[in-house]
Amino acid sequence: MSAMVEIRSVHKSFGSVEVLRGIDLEVAAGRVTVVLGPSGSGKSTLLRTINHLEKVDRGWISVDGALVGYRKSGDRLYELREREILKQRTGIGFVFQNFNLFPHLTVLENLVEAPLAVQRRPRKEAEATARRLLTRVGLAEKADAYPRQLSGGQQQRVAIARALALEPKLLLFDEPTSALDPELVGEVLDVIKDLAHQGTTMIVVTHEIGFAREVADTVVFMDGGRIVEQGPPAQVLDHPRHERTRSFLSKVL
Repeated sequence: MSAMVEIRSVHKSFGSVEVLRGIDLEVAAGRVTVVLGPSGSGKSTLLRTINHLEKVDRGWISVDGALVGYRKSGDRLYELREREILKQRTGIGFVFQNFNLFPHLTVLENLVEAPLAVQRRPRKEAEATARRLLTRVGLAEKADAYPRQLSGGQQQRVAIARALALEPKLLLFDEPTSALDPELVGEVLDVIKDLAHQGTTMIVVTHEIGFAREVADTVVFMDGGRIVEQGPPAQVLDHPRHERTRSFLSKVL
C-alpha cells in the first residue's frame, strides 16, 4: 500500500530545545495513525510540521508524493512561496484542540469561507457541500448559529466539518477532545470513528487510549522528541516492548 505521508529524519528545535530528534514515519493511504506520548514529547510539533505550520530544521516530509513546504533542486531544498504553501495546505485538513472557529461567522459561513476564498468554488456549490457535511456530523440544524451558541463538542464537530469542506487527502487532529468536558468527548470521537470507517487517512494526537485501541491501524508512542515504539494497537498497548511505553501506559490505563 502506498504511503500517503512520508516523514524522513525530521529535526526541529525551538532555540536550544530540540523538540523533534530524527523522526521517521510512514502513513499508508486510508489508514489511521494514533500518536500517544507525555506532554512535551513533540507530538503537536510533529503534526504542525506535516502541514508546514512549523518549518523543519532538517529532513523532509511528503504528502501524496509531494514535498511539503519545499521544492527540490539537485540536492538542495528551497522553501515554496506562501501562496504555494497555502495551496498545499488545502489538501491537509487540520483540527485543533480549541476549535479555532471564526466567532463572527455563522456555522455555515465558517464552512464555506475557505472553499470560496482559496478554491474559488461557486457559492451555491460550497454551501451545498457545507450543508451535507453538517448533516454528516449531526449539526444540520445549526447552520445559522454562531460558535458561541454551541457546546464545545458541537464546535469541534463544526471544526471537523470545516476541515472536510476542502476535501483534503489527509486529516490531522491535535488532541481534538482535550478541551472538552468529559461528557462531550464521545460525540466528537464518534465522528472521527465514522471518518475512519470510510477510509479517511488520519493522524490523530490524543490521550484517548480506548479510541486508539478501537480505531488505529498503527499506534505511535513518542517521548523526548523521538518515536520510541510503533505498531498495531494490540502490540503497542497490550504488549509494549519498550520500558518507557510500559511506564506511560501504566499511568494512563
